[in-house]
Amino acid sequence: MPEFPKPRIFSSKCLGFASCRWNGVSIPDDFVESLKPYVTFITTCPEMEIGLGVPRDPIRIVLYGKDLKLMQLNTGKDVTSAMRDFTAAFLGPIGEVDGFILKDRSPSCGIKDVKVYKGMDPGGVIKKSSGFFGAEVLGRFSHLPIETEGRLTNYVLRENFIRKIFTFASFRKIKKEAGIKALVGFHAENKLLLMSYSQKELGLLGRIVANHEKKMPVTVFEEYESHLYKAFAGLSKYTSNINVMTHAFGYFSEKLTANEKKFFLNTIEEYRREQLPLSVPINLLKSYIVRFQEEYLMKQTFFEPYPPGLVRVLDSGKGRTA
Repeated sequence: MPEFPKPRIFSSKCLGFASCRWNGVSIPDDFVESLKPYVTFITTCPEMEIGLGVPRDPIRIVLYGKDLKLMQLNTGKDVTSAMRDFTAAFLGPIGEVDGFILKDRSPSCGIKDVKVYKGMDPGGVIKKSSGFFGAEVLGRFSHLPIETEGRLTNYVLRENFIRKIFTFASFRKIKKEAGIKALVGFHAENKLLLMSYSQKELGLLGRIVANHEKKMPVTVFEEYESHLYKAFAGLSKYTSNINVMTHAFGYFSEKLTANEKKFFLNTIEEYRREQLPLSVPINLLKSYIVRFQEEYLMKQTFFEPYPPGLVRVLDSGKGRTA
């Protein structure tokens, strides 16, 4: 089993870390809880940090003219400047981070679907936006996976999130070594995973690693990092996953019986129809890799991009978004 460096992940503190919601409760999240043995969490509650306390009167985003303000409904207190100041002070020195899990629909932490009100009266929702803290996260860290706990109940979004945070953590580790040899090894081991996200960026990354222009290592790493984030900017489409698995299957097609080939192709078709999660055909391929001792594929992170303990038994292929 490969060693996985621990990603550094930000999480809203109310997601099982502290009872800091406006009503004085915590909201334990199964996925966040499952990550705890495998990642290093950075947490905060922006609303507590600006002195609103627990429990507290709720805050809301209100449109005044052309400006959005963060207001406490019952007291009329304007906490816009306090939230902006805290957000800048917290995110500025946050250091190395591989992803964010933010509280869904929160006027501070939400990244979308946050209600914006016309005024302080009840009702009057005029549109949806991002929370003040969440919007700043989106602006500063758009290259990283940023999700809410609500969106991460979707199997495909969760799978992509985990893949990305462990890939980025692995890259950070080899970046510290600052050796081209380490980068060549990283690229070689991630070829199929990169192929499942972007064939275009895979080609560009390969040329960067080849370094025909004999650039300094620091420059090579900077260029590689930029295109690595671009490669993982979207979701790994199920069609791309199928292409990668079919490519890998080619290593064994002449070694398997007709019935084994048929079984594999049927499994791929069930995955295509959203009747099976990605882990099923991948585990079938892993069994062939072990059986035939295919060394190249043994090293490919596509087949084990994160610790096996994060594969959830109750996951299904339902809820595909790409």
